[in-house]
Amino acid sequence: CPQLQASFFRLLCLIPTGFPVRSVDMQRATDNITIRQGDTAIIRCYVDDKVSKVAWLNRSNIIFAGEDKWSLDPRVGLVTKGQLEYSLRIQKVDVYDEGSYTCSIQTKQQPKTSQVYLIVQVPATIYKVSEDIIVNEGSNVTLSCLASGRPDPLITWRLLNPSAEPLDGEEYLDIIGIMRNQAGRYECKASNDVATPDVKYVNVVVNYPPSIRKTQSSEPPVGRLGTLQCEAAAVPTPEFEWYRDDKRLSNTQGINIQILGGNTILMIANVTEEDYGNYTCVASNRLGAQSSSVFLYRPGTGRDINGSACASLSLWLLLASFACLFFKC
Repeated sequence: CPQLQASFFRLLCLIPTGFPVRSVDMQRATDNITIRQGDTAIIRCYVDDKVSKVAWLNRSNIIFAGEDKWSLDPRVGLVTKGQLEYSLRIQKVDVYDEGSYTCSIQTKQQPKTSQVYLIVQVPATIYKVSEDIIVNEGSNVTLSCLASGRPDPLITWRLLNPSAEPLDGEEYLDIIGIMRNQAGRYECKASNDVATPDVKYVNVVVNYPPSIRKTQSSEPPVGRLGTLQCEAAAVPTPEFEWYRDDKRLSNTQGINIQILGGNTILMIANVTEEDYGNYTCVASNRLGAQSSSVFLYRPGTGRDINGSACASLSLWLLLASFACLFFKC
């Protein structure tokens, strides 16, 4: 064998000549193959009949010398189709398989090589994400989402309710002075186009004091059932109390108070003259309280059931007065 500078060419001299080999396809001196972790990689090498010896090497380590396998890795094998191909097959590729692979041949004139660089891609995987949290309105919140993959994954955030628009944040999502409308399910997505993106979720509960959103007054006749309603939004769920003047009302004979979530109803079974008037609904939780007046009206007092003056009737009376003046009624 001729004296060669590279050690693996010297080793080629030891390869038996009985293996039918052909020269490497030398269209490119170096090429790249990209493979996903867990898949099978085929690193191609084509030969012709002018070659005496051939071998596969990885980082100067011999994998195959002719048909003799030098590697102890059971995942590695040869792909030979007739006498035209001398390709290397690696099953269940992992990141440590990444690197340069050399198909080396010995001809009568000079040695030749074909190098291929194997690039192993790894699907994006979220390995750490913030736990579900409960915070008070106005607090600063930081959500974290850490992911690995090759290439490095892109991390995006969305608040899934109501619009699910993308949020400004990558590994860390900072929310300054969080508001009640920012509560909900946050989606962290890690993607690098290798496989389906990995997705994790963080539930954020925002506590805030009660806000009474709706009250319902009524004007029952004497002897009938009177109902007053009060609805409040709060986290945690508010507790309700009803008052008449300074006296707290409770479930007694003739009075029934029902509470369901953020709603409460005060029912007076047999309304008397003394029952008409102003009632107070108080909604409270550990963050605060809010109250609102609700009215039990006498029938025909000119008020609507929400406790405000009958605006539509007043407006028509005013228009009628102007019309009468204009036409000199």
